[in-house]
Amino acid sequence: MTLAWVRRQLDAGERIVRSDALHGGITAEMRRLTIRTPDGGTRRLVLRSFVDPFCLRYAEDSLNREADALTQLAGTGVTAPGLIAADPTAAQCEYPSLLMTHLPGRTVLADAGLKDRVPQLARQLVAVHALRPAVRPPEYTALTTADTVVPPQCADAAVWAAAIDVIRKPRPAYEGRFLHRDFQPGNVLFDVASAGTTGSRITGVVDWASVSWGPVDLDVAHCSAILAVLHGPAWGLRFAGAYEEAGGVLAAARSERLYWQVRDALACSEEVRQVARPWREAGRTGLTTRVVEERLDAYVRALMDTSQ
Repeated sequence: MTLAWVRRQLDAGERIVRSDALHGGITAEMRRLTIRTPDGGTRRLVLRSFVDPFCLRYAEDSLNREADALTQLAGTGVTAPGLIAADPTAAQCEYPSLLMTHLPGRTVLADAGLKDRVPQLARQLVAVHALRPAVRPPEYTALTTADTVVPPQCADAAVWAAAIDVIRKPRPAYEGRFLHRDFQPGNVLFDVASAGTTGSRITGVVDWASVSWGPVDLDVAHCSAILAVLHGPAWGLRFAGAYEEAGGVLAAARSERLYWQVRDALACSEEVRQVARPWREAGRTGLTTRVVEERLDAYVRALMDTSQ
């Protein structure tokens, strides 16, 4: 059913000649489709399908968000895939699916070249937040509560208790902006030729399934937390500064910044295993669950230290 649906989206004379699984996703299955064109050339598309029974409950909302986002991003200064078609309710496909264009480049998760890539990530995120969509996406959702945090076994209990108390406080006031909501190295593509070296260049941003409206601090906090567990706590602590150097504006009060930083860091505690697995599949074999938990604990301790 899905294959037939994809074929109906192709131009006359085109046919699918290859399908390759793309690794790194958590909630959906991703496939790169190679399309043969009538003139003998090829082009590529990407198919996202929600096949995991647990994730099916999010499929319709996620695919609608992504379809809307890709439509509004067309022609802006933020390079994203182009929307081909979407079937959020699996009316025509076996599973809820979305078909989009394929962007050049690849994700770069290695430590090498990170000093050059972090400022680029910051500039790209500032560009995302500068977008003013004709239709606002849904308000962001905080998936973590003080009662759902899962402190790592290695965690400093007193520090984590203090961090949890931070998010028990009322949410700070904020001016809403367009958020990617999962902006981090795994969703940013770099050109293959120079990726990991000085002069690497971002070629696009993918995975817009969680696009939301909310505080820019939340997007910055999320990227910071992922950098902390992927590359070490120091990189997580640096990202907010890089964002400001790129022209971004964060909450003025330190207590307000801390609220968002801690909220997203604690959110990572609930999905450590999910996050670490695709990184290991991508070659970062040393990022075991224990290593990621230790880095997360160190990052939370560092955040709480700087709040004193």
